[in-house]
Amino acid sequence: MIERKFVKEEVRGLLLEEFIGETLKNVGLSHVKMTRTPLGEKITIFASRPGLVVGRKGENIKKLTQTIKKKFDLENPQIEIAEVGDQNLDARIVAERIASTLERFGAQKFKAIGHKTMTDVLQAGALGVQITISGKVPSARAKTWRFLSGYLKKSGQIAMEGVRHAATVANLKSGCIGIQVWIMPSDVHRPDDIHLTDHSRDEVKPMKVEQKTAASGSGEEKQREPGSRAHGSSASVEKDETKKKRAPRKRTTKKKDVAENVEAQRDETSVAPAAEVKEEKGDEA
Repeated sequence: MIERKFVKEEVRGLLLEEFIGETLKNVGLSHVKMTRTPLGEKITIFASRPGLVVGRKGENIKKLTQTIKKKFDLENPQIEIAEVGDQNLDARIVAERIASTLERFGAQKFKAIGHKTMTDVLQAGALGVQITISGKVPSARAKTWRFLSGYLKKSGQIAMEGVRHAATVANLKSGCIGIQVWIMPSDVHRPDDIHLTDHSRDEVKPMKVEQKTAASGSGEEKQREPGSRAHGSSASVEKDETKKKRAPRKRTTKKKDVAENVEAQRDETSVAPAAEVKEEKGDEA
């Protein structure tokens, strides 16, 4: 039961928008929004020409409220008018503008109208636009002309929700001409949209590195700044420097001393017998 109630309200809103679109022509109608309030139903009409909707002394609004109240069985409808911000980004307003220009100037200048409308939409900030004009243009045989420019999604969720679509009909002497407009605004979030950030201009702050002195395995130490108390006092630093300046001592082993003593004794024994022999020879002579 609750679902039927919501569906019924949505259907009533769509029928109300169609009725207002048929009643108010050439006013730049964008869309109609209906909300429920404690005082009654609030109907907001978004149009590019609000002065034409109001009329002289509000005559058009008064007539419109009376007809809506009778036809759609509303208790207290309140109509408000809001102006559209950028008219070139609204697909319904663009389609209605093309239809009015074709009805005014004829179908001979449809190419100039299509290209001019396309450039206006792109200059307004749209990512892409497509305009399709189908009918007896410009000859007696029906054809379809397409004006496409920019980046436009035609499938997927973005094409269904993000791209704005509108269709209208222009009544000419040669017959009816169908007009369809697709506009992709710049505020559409795309999954394939990538933004790159430039970090080259960011200033890199130098980091202060504290040098810690530590005794290595070979006995080498780093120089400490004067007045620093880390890892010992100044007296210990002076002792370490004196140790470095002293020459290393040569150590002799016991085996080497014993060998030198043995060689000295051998030299003495070899010299003594030779002297004795010389003396004995002298006596015999």
